[in-house]
Amino acid sequence: MKKIVVIGAGIGGLSAAYELREKLGKNAAITVVSNSPIFQFVPSNPWVAVNWRDSKEICVEVEAPLRKKNIEFNASGLKKLEPENKRLELGDGSELSYDYLILATGPRLAFEEIPGLGPEGHTQSICLVDHAERAREAWDNFIKNPGPVVIGAAQGASCFGPAYEFAFIVDAALRKLKIRDKVPMTYVSPEPYVGHMGLDGVGDSKTLLESEFRERHIDWIVNAKISDISEGKMAVAECNDSGEAIKQHSLAFDFSMILPPFTGIDPLRDIDGLVNPRGFVVIDKYQRNPKYPEIFAVGVCVAIAPQKPTPVATGVPKTGYMIESMVAATVENIAADIEGKLPEAEATWNAICLADMGDTGIAFVAIPQIPPRNVTWARKGKWVHMAKIAFEKYFMHKIKTGNTAPLYEQQIFKLLGIDKLKN
Repeated sequence: MKKIVVIGAGIGGLSAAYELREKLGKNAAITVVSNSPIFQFVPSNPWVAVNWRDSKEICVEVEAPLRKKNIEFNASGLKKLEPENKRLELGDGSELSYDYLILATGPRLAFEEIPGLGPEGHTQSICLVDHAERAREAWDNFIKNPGPVVIGAAQGASCFGPAYEFAFIVDAALRKLKIRDKVPMTYVSPEPYVGHMGLDGVGDSKTLLESEFRERHIDWIVNAKISDISEGKMAVAECNDSGEAIKQHSLAFDFSMILPPFTGIDPLRDIDGLVNPRGFVVIDKYQRNPKYPEIFAVGVCVAIAPQKPTPVATGVPKTGYMIESMVAATVENIAADIEGKLPEAEATWNAICLADMGDTGIAFVAIPQIPPRNVTWARKGKWVHMAKIAFEKYFMHKIKTGNTAPLYEQQIFKLLGIDKLKN
């Protein structure tokens, strides 16, 4: 019986565990290792931060549903990986060996790279549900005495959709409270232009998002490097196309949410041949690491180089559908290897992103995610808000029940009302 270990209990890790059990039946011993007993639906964290969701609505304890599928679970986290020995040391001191390993760890949040960044400093985060809860406390205090707001992402961030989303949600929340007129807002980002999103834009995303910022009176600074954050003050260098600082900004704020730089997690950072210099896992087109082909990786921990370099460092995002396609390919290729066959399954690296804006939303589709593309598409409408709620319900149901049916492209396109788009 093959031993398969999955590191991570997010969308990628749990989907992989459930789909492996469905594919392999009783012919594999599957263990999920996480540093938390809780699954959290991260895309809903912006709603938690402004009191539009209770964190309990987007969290599930995963041990019980996993054990119903005969999948072992350990919540002590990964302490050390020895790929030469196919051995894992866990946070509780126990050890695991494996025949196949799936890394679905998500990122390490590198707040320390910028002085004063993050919940332990002077800005908020929505990357984790406990961060969102702390942001909610800061928000509740802020709306009693409103002032300037700065929202965005730091250099080295790999996911920009939530920053845009949170800026628009904050704008909508302030309008509902009838205090928007008391709050100057600024969006700060290392992106070379508004709407880049780490994807070199999607369709006419630049014009679309700039228009939304203007309509909502949100200023912006792009090609931005944040150098230091103190209480109520953010030092930002605006750079030219060569990455050289051409203007210094000192931004006052009473509330700020800045997405941090991402790296790979610490237990993987120094393993030669497994990860790139930032600690992200190197994979081939079959989701396998070239040096250690029994190790697969899915999701945010995967190393994807930007198609074009940017003046200020930006990473490449991995959306939910893209992660599911990575999982599907990984499961097929592990099953093939067990049967002595060569891997053939490849993930469809297509980006499908729903950005809620509180009272409306924008949907982006890029096929494939990395240019040049066959399809680029972006649309705005109230239906996007409803579609995101539908995705939340889908993923929460999947995690609670162990449903193994992934959201395939055609289902998503039908839900978005663009079922003919692919053709």
